[in-house]
Amino acid sequence: MNQTVAIILLILLGVVIISFLINLYNKLIMLKFNVDKAYGNIDVVLKQRADEIPNLVTVAKHFMNYEEKLLARLTELRTFYNNSTDADKRTEIANETSKALSSFFAVSENYPELKSNNNFLELQKRISDLENKIADRREFFNDSVNLYNIGIHEFPNVILAKMLGYKDKTLLEITNAEKQYDGVQF
Repeated sequence: MNQTVAIILLILLGVVIISFLINLYNKLIMLKFNVDKAYGNIDVVLKQRADEIPNLVTVAKHFMNYEEKLLARLTELRTFYNNSTDADKRTEIANETSKALSSFFAVSENYPELKSNNNFLELQKRISDLENKIADRREFFNDSVNLYNIGIHEFPNVILAKMLGYKDKTLLEITNAEKQYDGVQF
């Protein structure tokens, strides 16, 4: 009888441990896929923004002869973004592109003939609309990344996460230009 009870207890203990590991694994998978989904949602808009950069550069080149370095950087970032398949690298490139676009639009203020060009105004409006969409989706993406990063560092998740090769994900940053409102930096 004692041997039967011991076997039953061992089986129950095994079932509990296996159930715990399955739940832990499922939680990590859910966190990973939430980040992937959030990134997929924002990637669509980031790609649209990247697709607008050549148009912006073409229009601006006619007016901004002295800003070749900035225009070349925007083109380079677009190429890097389109050629990258790693989500973390694309996020870093998107952060750099946001900074470069902010600089570009700040510099464009010095070119009144550019600011009055209809093509430039349309592109600026289109990119501004895309930036608003990115801002909306960035919050959800960053929340998902934050939950994922916390989830893979919590104990006992950290053990299984390391075994599965899970690594921290990169947040989409807010540029200094986005932190300013009416010339006041927050």
